[in-house]
Amino acid sequence: MPMNTPDTKTSEREIHRRELLKLTGAGAAAFSAASLFNIHFAKAQDMSNGANNFYTSDQVTLEKVAFKSQYQMNVAGNLLVPKNLDRNARHPAIVVGHPMGAVKEQSATLYATKMAEQGFIAMAIDLPFWGESEGEARQIVSPDVYAEAFSAAVDFLGTRAFVDRNRIGAIGVCGSGSFVISAAKIDPRMRAIATVSMYDMGAANRNALNHSLSVEQRKQIIAAAAEQRYSEFEGGQIQYTGGTDLELTASTHPIQREFYDFYRTPRGEFTPAGVSDQITTKPTLTSNVKFMNFYPFNDIETISPRPMLFISGDQAHSKEFSEEAYRLAAEPKEMVWVQGAGHVDLYDRVDLNSVRQAYQLLRSASGCITGP
Repeated sequence: MPMNTPDTKTSEREIHRRELLKLTGAGAAAFSAASLFNIHFAKAQDMSNGANNFYTSDQVTLEKVAFKSQYQMNVAGNLLVPKNLDRNARHPAIVVGHPMGAVKEQSATLYATKMAEQGFIAMAIDLPFWGESEGEARQIVSPDVYAEAFSAAVDFLGTRAFVDRNRIGAIGVCGSGSFVISAAKIDPRMRAIATVSMYDMGAANRNALNHSLSVEQRKQIIAAAAEQRYSEFEGGQIQYTGGTDLELTASTHPIQREFYDFYRTPRGEFTPAGVSDQITTKPTLTSNVKFMNFYPFNDIETISPRPMLFISGDQAHSKEFSEEAYRLAAEPKEMVWVQGAGHVDLYDRVDLNSVRQAYQLLRSASGCITGP
């Protein structure tokens, strides 16, 4: 199937969407995320177009849960369940992962809430080393441990009496888009995968955006991290890297301004207990180089015939990663461009009317959808 563009005919897109939706009810839930947003590029603390990261719903209940991964680390989750759920029946479920450097309260719980409003069991998780999940030292990068958290979430959901373990899907926002792909390659219980504003955290660190980082520059980063290990091994202060700037200046890069608008303003700022607000979003310097060895798109085609959906703003600085994943993935797959949207816009800009209309269309397209 050729990549969809803003000029693709609506009828063609609906045919492909229906083919994907028929495969699994969980897939239908994941694909619904494509229509959650109607947005424009973010400016400083831009709350327009329904920006509502901390949205709550009187239609669902939120329960804090925790469960063990194979590494015997507690993974924390916000479990969202429809209030009118028939617990004597089994329902499709969704696990949602947050952006890299964020926590489940940032974007992931919003997505999970919206899924639960439509009748799905939905759970937003904190990746290990972040938020309320276990893992020391804090804010460590470990792609394999991150991917395992998604499989552990499936363990938990698939053992609930009211969950249909054959209809579990997964959504990854930003960096979690690459982690959920890594997990799905070796966990066929994830019956459908959707990514939103995906970052391939491996390629982003090896090459930077638009392949702007040279191999020599990469080696310098690796060398600096290796040297810092000596300092920390001998008790030196932990150093952090990347993440979101703490203040705006006249020279702040537009991409950093976009992240600042979400992570450093009331729009999306959330500081977990026991963490300094000076280091939120920032991974440790010595562990961040582990992303250099992370290749989530290798063998992505083996996820087929499970359906995959890639959602990106057509103005997103990160769109190269969704394009590459789509190119490499096998059918069934779909690429959805949200016109006028930047990267962070897809984190939280909700238009409730368009959400209701989109779900109504999806119910008409597939008998797999269940919900209010």
